[in-house]
Amino acid sequence: MRVLQVFSTFEHSTYIELAITSLEKAGIKNEHILAVPLINRVEERRLFDTLHRADGVSMFDKGAAIGTAFSVIGASIGFVLEWGPIYWGLIGGAVGFVIGFIIDYIIFKVVHKRRRVLKGKKADVVLVVECPSELVEKVEEVLWEHLALGVAKVED
Repeated sequence: MRVLQVFSTFEHSTYIELAITSLEKAGIKNEHILAVPLINRVEERRLFDTLHRADGVSMFDKGAAIGTAFSVIGASIGFVLEWGPIYWGLIGGAVGFVIGFIIDYIIFKVVHKRRRVLKGKKADVVLVVECPSELVEKVEEVLWEHLALGVAKVED
């Protein structure tokens, strides 16, 4: 008799309790069911990436683009201003970069934070069921019926 492990993830709700009860009624012993609650990340994501860790959010892109545009505009206007095109190009580039960085910062802190909060569905509980290969389809069916977020099976 082959033994398989079925892994699934659930939100923290009564559905996982109902799934465990249904699995016990289907013939799975309580000793072969393991429910592990996960601790969700509460620490805020870092604003700046390091050399060894990057999250894919760039705070540099808009600053570089707007800085380039303002630099060209500053250099063009600098031909008629007192300090000349080089100084005004550098000033325009710096001002543009700061404006772009502030825009990225606001988008990151306000818009993405709201989007993370609204997304909702987090896998809060991992359920591991050890069962004979004859019951695997029944176990998967029960888990899907009780709103599992994901199900996978591994041969022992």
